[in-house]
Amino acid sequence: MLSTFLIALREGLEAALIVGILVAYLVKTGRNHLLAPLWAGVSIAIVASLALGGFLSFTSAELTPRGEEFFAGTTSFLAVGFVTWMVFWMQRAARGLRDELHGKVDSAVGAGSLAIAVTAFVAVVREGLETALFIYTNFKTVGAASSATVGLILGLALAVALGYLIYNRSVKINLGKFFQITGTALIIVAAGVLSYGIHEYQELGWLPGAESFIWDVTSWMAKDSILATVLAGSIGFDTTTSWLQFLVAGTYIGLVLWLYLKPARASKKNLVSA
Repeated sequence: MLSTFLIALREGLEAALIVGILVAYLVKTGRNHLLAPLWAGVSIAIVASLALGGFLSFTSAELTPRGEEFFAGTTSFLAVGFVTWMVFWMQRAARGLRDELHGKVDSAVGAGSLAIAVTAFVAVVREGLETALFIYTNFKTVGAASSATVGLILGLALAVALGYLIYNRSVKINLGKFFQITGTALIIVAAGVLSYGIHEYQELGWLPGAESFIWDVTSWMAKDSILATVLAGSIGFDTTTSWLQFLVAGTYIGLVLWLYLKPARASKKNLVSA
């Protein structure tokens, strides 16, 4: 629940802030008539993201056990790659994101309503597709679909509410700190997803060490117990973890966090400046 809540909150707020920047700029420049195509583009991006989530779930359910292991492992690696890239991309691009979006809107205005819709779609769909992929793989890691779904809904609801309040300047938060903290947490969650992907490939026999455990605590902590579920949903903990899973996930956390937490190069505050 905690990990899906965090993913939905972080990615949802990024998308909400992007939409807020676009809406504020259109309103400020007296182009209110273009709000309808903008919202149409945003809506299509949301539908596309939901469709990807549905496709992943449907495909996974229809595969053979071995095919499902390959699919789950491969999507886990892809999700970790996308999330890692997006965390660093947002860190680098935050300072100029507002001006970049304004420039895209100005370029699209001359081409008409369709261009505005496409601009909004492209700006939002990147966040949505990444979120759908990462949420799917995190669901597989956590294993408890009901609690993970609750976390997803709560995270998205809070992201939309915060985005609206920030847009109306009803609430002020230090976005730089917020994104740094949630980015750090996402990297930790991604390490759990990476570990899960390695486990699936070990089950396929494509990676060694499937039975070489650094720990096996199933004798006193059942895999489906409340404690194991909470730990899986927060840090990707598994009751049986191989040395390979531990070493790769640990190396990922150490290296990526070291790079990510180096002195900040950009401030997130520019995201909500209008």
